Amino acid sequence: MAFRRSREWRQRHPATQVLSLETGHRRHYSEGAAYRDYFATDRLMCNVPTRDDRLPTKAEVLALRSAGAPGEALAVAADFLASRPVYQGRIGAVEFVVLTDASGANRVYEGQGVRFAEWDRQASVLDSAGGTWQMDEASLTSAAGRVLKRLPAHRAF
Repeated sequence: MAFRRSREWRQRHPATQVLSLETGHRRHYSEGAAYRDYFATDRLMCNVPTRDDRLPTKAEVLALRSAGAPGEALAVAADFLASRPVYQGRIGAVEFVVLTDASGANRVYEGQGVRFAEWDRQASVLDSAGGTWQMDEASLTSAAGRVLKRLPAHRAF
């Protein structure tokens, strides 16, 4: 999956510069090698204050917080989102839509009452009324010029 993600990134951002794997150290830095042993067990590298058994240990999630819902946080399983390219939800009073592309990368945008039906996993998103929106890294923009901003989110375990 990580290779597909990096290929997707390069396609969307061709001018990106990357760090070299030639670090001068003997560590094996090929895709997935650095932490292969760590992810092969349920053992954690760091202490955690609480455990939640709703997902497996080290399950990858999309983590969201919102200034509109202080003290609340939401974690959505990456596997769940991979099978649902358009996912809508709410954290506190803030509506959001998560768009997941073919590589598994997620982008989160304001929802503001718009219900999205599908997207081409590239740049064109359809709402439930048949309206077309264009997706870029900063926002979703309707054909009429309405803008829904991107919301902060990150992948975590």
